Amino acid sequence: MIIKKIESNFKDARGKITDILCNQQIDFVTIITNKKGSIRGNHYHKKTIQYLYVLEGSILVASQFEGKELKQKILKEGDLLLNEPYEWHAIKSLEKNKLLILTKGPRGGENYESDTFKLKKPILT
Repeated sequence: MIIKKIESNFKDARGKITDILCNQQIDFVTIITNKKGSIRGNHYHKKTIQYLYVLEGSILVASQFEGKELKQKILKEGDLLLNEPYEWHAIKSLEKNKLLILTKGPRGGENYESDTFKLKKPILT
């Protein structure tokens, strides 16, 4: 689990410009909304790299590679999370939120579930 706080690149009287990713190939861009208490994930991908950017609200993220220590962190608006292949991951909504998911790999569109492998035991409940 790699987390980065994203800052604005440019700001003036009109507003801000913020680059979330630079020089990355992205195959799918998805917006997910969640109600407070919702849990998503508890799975991993074999081929997909997935970025999660918090647009609104806050979430608890959990991440673990098989045989390694479980990591948990609270993410808020402006935080970017990277989940790598074979990284188990899950989120719990601490409040109503909106997430931007940027995916490199087969997980999207008609192939949304083709690279999703559910965990036998959830890492977040």
